[in-house]
Amino acid sequence: MRITSDQTVRDIALANPGSARVFEKLGIDYCCGGTHSLSAACARAKVPLESALALLETCEQTQELGVNDASLGELTQHIVERHHGFVRRESPRIEQLLTKVSDKHGRVHPELSEVKTLFATLVEDLGQHMLKEERILFPYINALGHATEPAACFATVESPIAAMLADHENAGAILEKLRELTNGFQAPEGTCPTFHALYRALEEFERDLHWHVHLENNILFPRAIVAERERWNVPVSAN
Repeated sequence: MRITSDQTVRDIALANPGSARVFEKLGIDYCCGGTHSLSAACARAKVPLESALALLETCEQTQELGVNDASLGELTQHIVERHHGFVRRESPRIEQLLTKVSDKHGRVHPELSEVKTLFATLVEDLGQHMLKEERILFPYINALGHATEPAACFATVESPIAAMLADHENAGAILEKLRELTNGFQAPEGTCPTFHALYRALEEFERDLHWHVHLENNILFPRAIVAERERWNVPVSAN
């Protein structure tokens, strides 16, 4: 896979989902910040462009689900089962770990209090966000691929998508703050195994949410907008 510095990180991740692991390692945002070129994304993350190119050129070519070929219904089902399910399964476990670790180590590591508060806010926001998708947006997107007329409480799909994108930006900001507070999810030396388990769980939560948002921002939502325009014969802007 030949990669150039002017390619967007979104396009690189779309061409090879395995590159997401490289972006995660380098701290490069490929979901909400997916429209940035690789060179701009490296500059924002303070990563040498040459290092990123070398890692991306040699990363394993992988594919998840066949997302580029999946129908709109298959994509929404995958997101709900895999990623919404992950959030709902992991959130209670991480919150329990946070309570346990904070109670034991909070006096020495006061940042844990803010980590706990931020994660609770993230989980609450994601819960409301996922319900809106499952009850309103995704059923409409699914119907775009079928003969039945989609029913909606909005003028165009771009309206709820804009709200979902704003939610993703907010979630991304919280994840960024969590990474900062936890020193890149590196547990302090000499802390107990539970502390280490907590930070590993938080890092995995971040990784899954990044890919979750990438699937929606960069694949599902653009395809839904095109499908709606084609359904109602709306001319696509030249821009």
